[in-house]
Amino acid sequence: MPAATEALPEGNWDFAHYRALHHHFFQDVYEWAGNIRTIRTGKGDNWFGYPEYIEPEAKRLFAQLASREYLAQAGKKDAFAEDSAWFLAEINAIHPFREGNGRIQLVFLTMLARNAGYEIDEDQLRPGPFLQAMIKSFHRELAALVNEIRRMI
Repeated sequence: MPAATEALPEGNWDFAHYRALHHHFFQDVYEWAGNIRTIRTGKGDNWFGYPEYIEPEAKRLFAQLASREYLAQAGKKDAFAEDSAWFLAEINAIHPFREGNGRIQLVFLTMLARNAGYEIDEDQLRPGPFLQAMIKSFHRELAALVNEIRRMI
């Protein structure tokens, strides 16, 4: 498959940038690409953030990410895996979009990894175990997600 030639949107690594990434990837699929969802949704017994809380919670999360220097100072691979698992768990719980959250989470993880001097090898992604790790992370159990991210670095 040929590589995409269109550059990713630039931004300030904030929630507006995250939304721009979603728009970039899904603008040809969904007319609402990049827009915050307005419906309540969940998976299984887990409800994602209610629409009225998405924006303030996302802004809080991205402010925390900024205070952590976008994980650039994580240092060792294990520390980066732990810090990025924290971020993925939080943004997944917020779940800002109706569809495409997982794809944008991986895109942003790749960007964070490069910012910290690492590369994510998506060929190492194991969809089943990764999904189970994301489900566990919803309950603040991050060990499985840390291990899955570590495998991909």
